[in-house]
Amino acid sequence: MTVEKTIRVPNGWLMLAVNIAVLFAGVGLIVGFIFSAIDAEKTHSLPNFYYLACGIFALVLAVFLFNGHFTLQPNEARVLILFGAYRGTVRESGFHWTNPLNTKRRISLRARNLTGDKLKVNDKRGNPIEIAAVVVWNVHNTAQACFDVEKFEDYVRVQCESGVRHLANSFAYDHGEEHELTLRGNVAEIGDALQKELQERTDKAGVVIEEARLAHLAYAPEIAGVMLRRQQAEAIIDARQKIVHGAVSMVQMALKDLAEKEVIQLDEERKATMVSNLLVVLCGEKETQPIINAGTLYQ
Repeated sequence: MTVEKTIRVPNGWLMLAVNIAVLFAGVGLIVGFIFSAIDAEKTHSLPNFYYLACGIFALVLAVFLFNGHFTLQPNEARVLILFGAYRGTVRESGFHWTNPLNTKRRISLRARNLTGDKLKVNDKRGNPIEIAAVVVWNVHNTAQACFDVEKFEDYVRVQCESGVRHLANSFAYDHGEEHELTLRGNVAEIGDALQKELQERTDKAGVVIEEARLAHLAYAPEIAGVMLRRQQAEAIIDARQKIVHGAVSMVQMALKDLAEKEVIQLDEERKATMVSNLLVVLCGEKETQPIINAGTLYQ
């Protein structure tokens, strides 16, 4: 693991003044050479080539030094490399100058949003599903991002895709056993598990995973219709169970109140008839029509 080394470099404005001074010095020396050449022609002597050589050297030096200037915005860094050797990382924003021979590799430290494509995978139970995730990440260690992996952006993208596939294979889509986490039923827990796994996978690239969550989750199109009908059937069963449970409670309450208040004395056969009628009324999907019995149950 490459360790990041934060360094400070000379102020760019100060070095800009020095560079301009060198540039003007070179121009002045060349102008001096021109005047010396004019005087030499009058006196039939040789011009002062020392001025020319120094002037050309100063101009070349000024152009060379100008290449060392660079700027940094907030949440940006520059990794400095000199002939293949890591010299350090500049993180302070502003106008800077460094050795022009240094390679200045820019790296953004801002948070990045990675939206993955829809992946067709199988969940823990083998059901084909479609899944996609949104990952928010940023670079924490610039040295690792530059030297420990090749193209860290592509590395993060591939590792995130692999992590999402592994997550989908580790959990059921829904209808898990008691206390079992499912992709559909435990969104927050699944997001935390995904963030932890992606962090482990991208540590080598000097990356911090700030947030990870599922952006899309559905059954694959080839079984979506079957699964939808199953979910509808289960929903109907759950609703029926609640209706029956409530109806039984209401029938018990009615029989208890009638017995306690001595409104009417019912034998077992009349109780059975009353229970049947109440359950039909309470559990039926359509409105019931009352039938008035002018006789008795035995006639």
